[in-house]
Amino acid sequence: MSRDILLLVARVLLSFMFIMAGFGKLANPADTAGMITGAGLPAATALAYLAGIFELVAGLAVLVGFQVRIVGWALALFCVFTGIVFHGSAINVPDFPAAANGWLTTLNQIMLMKNLTLAGAYILLATAGAGALSIDARRGAPALA
Repeated sequence: MSRDILLLVARVLLSFMFIMAGFGKLANPADTAGMITGAGLPAATALAYLAGIFELVAGLAVLVGFQVRIVGWALALFCVFTGIVFHGSAINVPDFPAAANGWLTTLNQIMLMKNLTLAGAYILLATAGAGALSIDARRGAPALA
């Protein structure tokens, strides 16, 4: 399989989560605003909408291969930031059994690892570029050998 087809497949797979998450945040910002409030950040509703717009637009940019080097770096930073802020600590829900809190903490650690792994994938995408099957290639963006 050619490098360009593999880059296209990678872009499709890497875009899906952010397109869906961004759409979800814009359709129902209250859940995300609650997480943002719980993390102690201000202007939770506004940040939920901004995160939704960023995720949707960035996901679509990766999908079509537009400004992939810039978007890849932005998504890598976003993944690291959100991983640390929202998934970097233990979960302790009052009145939950210790085993349930332990299970939630384990899931939260998995989410942190997922975010850091995705950051690595987006750095690779930013480094490799979008490939020939992309808007970047049609616009004449420089490609790496």
